[in-house]
Amino acid sequence: MARATQLVAVDIGGTHARFALAEAVDGKVVALGEAVTLKTAEHASLQTAWEEFGRQIGSALPRAAAIAIACPIRGDVLKLTNNPWIIRPAMINEKLGVDAHVLINDFEAVGHAVAQAGDEHFVHLCGPQNIWPRDGVTSIIGPGTGLGVAHVLHQATGYHVQATEGGHIDFAPLDSIEDAILARLRQRYRRVSVERVVSGPGLVEIYEALAGIEGRAIQQLDDRQTWTLGLEGADSLATAAIDRFCMSLGSIAGDIALVQGGNSVVIAGGLGLRIKDVLLRSGFADRFRAKGRFDAMMASIPVKLITHAQPGLFGAAAAFAKEHTA
Repeated sequence: MARATQLVAVDIGGTHARFALAEAVDGKVVALGEAVTLKTAEHASLQTAWEEFGRQIGSALPRAAAIAIACPIRGDVLKLTNNPWIIRPAMINEKLGVDAHVLINDFEAVGHAVAQAGDEHFVHLCGPQNIWPRDGVTSIIGPGTGLGVAHVLHQATGYHVQATEGGHIDFAPLDSIEDAILARLRQRYRRVSVERVVSGPGLVEIYEALAGIEGRAIQQLDDRQTWTLGLEGADSLATAAIDRFCMSLGSIAGDIALVQGGNSVVIAGGLGLRIKDVLLRSGFADRFRAKGRFDAMMASIPVKLITHAQPGLFGAAAAFAKEHTA
């Protein structure tokens, strides 16, 4: 019988760092403990936050770590936006007192979560209800502060996760309203990527463009306020902006599937989960399929939403399991 490996999974963002104990066997995560969330601003470094996690659980930490971090994993020094920590990959084992670790981009971690999570952690959005091919390519799109894009290549020998910068492809309007959104954004940016529209902050751009179309005075709302007003139905323009967001997300998800050759698609990220009910009744599915001569092919692609409570932590642990216990 294979021996279980104990490890600490870590998911580091700009504002929070989440920690959990995990267990891996034969390349799979078999257990993930309750997450402990710490504010990065209240800790001087990853090392001190790691030590605080140990104090909170009241026991010695395993000598293995799986770390997902919200920045590109390049170079000798990693720095995050809105996070004062400086992480030197070469010093992780020494600083954390571990013998082995993996360090991956946070959306790459989501890819590992998609590859290893059970079917109970997904809900169906559109396409064939009872078909989800676990071979070929699964395209992953995750709206949040930005727009994460990755894919999982399933093979007979296992799977491979490839994180990409697909959130920075050009935004392509499909109607006059999206023309107006693009025109507004072009006043500030020479090049408008899909991330400018399909992301948490992008809702404000949509909202203000819709206000301009109707000749309304533009309210100075941040994205959190706009999402809340729209989801609660307290502002009809914000509600319309969310529906437009869902339509654009459908278009972009379809584009990504075409580019990557995806035979399944997963929508990920906390924002996707937050708008699950809206997505199901929005124009997302129509826009996903609307690819001209490829409409029929797009209709054959199942689209899922991952509902795992901690995909970053689970995915980080899954990456470690794949590398060290397979």
